[in-house]
Amino acid sequence: MFSRVLVANRGEIAVRVIRALHELGIEAVAVYSTADADALHVALADRSVCIGPPSAAESYLRIPNVVAAAVTTGCDAVHPGYGFLAENPAFVHACGDNDLVFVGPGADVMTLLGDKVEAKEAMRAAGVPLVPGTDGTASVAEARRAASELGYPLLLKAAAGGGGRGVRLVESPEELDGAYASASAEADAAFGDGTLYVERALIPARHVEIQVLADAGGSVLTLGERECSIQRRHQKLVEESPSPALSAETREQMESGVERACKQVGYQNAGTFEFLVGPDGEPYFIEVNCRLQVEHPVSELTTGIDIVRQQLRLAAGEALDLTGRAPRRGHAIEIRLNAEDPARGFAPAPGTVSRFRAPLGPGVRVDTAVRDGTTIPPHYDSLIAKVLVWDESRPGAIARAVRALGELEVEGIPTTRDLALDILRSEAFANGRYSTSYLDEMEGLLPSLSAA
Repeated sequence: MFSRVLVANRGEIAVRVIRALHELGIEAVAVYSTADADALHVALADRSVCIGPPSAAESYLRIPNVVAAAVTTGCDAVHPGYGFLAENPAFVHACGDNDLVFVGPGADVMTLLGDKVEAKEAMRAAGVPLVPGTDGTASVAEARRAASELGYPLLLKAAAGGGGRGVRLVESPEELDGAYASASAEADAAFGDGTLYVERALIPARHVEIQVLADAGGSVLTLGERECSIQRRHQKLVEESPSPALSAETREQMESGVERACKQVGYQNAGTFEFLVGPDGEPYFIEVNCRLQVEHPVSELTTGIDIVRQQLRLAAGEALDLTGRAPRRGHAIEIRLNAEDPARGFAPAPGTVSRFRAPLGPGVRVDTAVRDGTTIPPHYDSLIAKVLVWDESRPGAIARAVRALGELEVEGIPTTRDLALDILRSEAFANGRYSTSYLDEMEGLLPSLSAA
């Protein structure tokens, strides 16, 4: 096992990884921008290194700075968390070139699966069902031809993208050219690659993902699914497991397909395979996230497996103790708390948190880097905390989540707390028959979206 690991991230995920390292007896080295000098992850780490000014491009995304911090502090490995450099093959290569173990999949697999078009080909070879669409990237003229075959509505999606960037829903031929131009420009700005591909839009659809762990010997463990359909602008707000939409047969179909795909491409470490479940109840693969997910604690609560510890053990060359399907118990829900104002179109709301009190009690977990006086800077993602609950049943978990959010206190900045309460109390969530169109369908019905 490693003796010292650099955590190449910030915020709640850096805190999460540092705690796992300390539980394993491993020293943690934090990196920080000048905006994060007083951050909790810096205070918790055994050592810390400033890597640049507030801009992520000049600090957390700057590969030479991050690698130099690891080398000069004598680290054995680097854990990337999620976001920033977590799915950057150049960063994986840079770590290897400096005798640092990257805690995640290899650069070749990351490159393959990071390209949405190549990933679809790999899944097709593994027998995983795909959303109907173009076989590869498409010019605007090719997109028009595909639309004539697939019909409307359809989705334009960035080949090199993720996180909802470079995605446009097109509902008529008149919208296609403008949507293509804007999606391509957004993808180029975000990923340096403006190429797009086309998929049929499955409406209504559920967004369901499978968590996986895989070792160097080719063994695979699937940890069940997470339902991630409640989203705004393709960004998830509430996740739960198990999904109320899946039958046991569909769940096994998805997990067995993911296991085959991992073996097909030689996947190692933790990853998430994302699917859309169409109106017909059939699952269709959409992408792989070659990293830890924001919502990974949902799977930890239902399986009892610490995914971050497993990542570190797998990166150190250890084999999985358990393979196949991880046993699961009960129901878990995660609510993302963002520094945003839902009534103003989810406008970011940076500022200083004057008071933060996390909920307590049975079955409640809060992952955060916020404390009284924490400044939420405008330079990074708006996520400030994740409130998670577990209970034996789904109704019990919903009631516990409502109770926990009722106890949560955040003062000084707007947050999505009240919206989360509105969602949990809605009939559509209670009956489990919601889709990725939930927020659009609930417009005018959720008080927090129309508050003055």
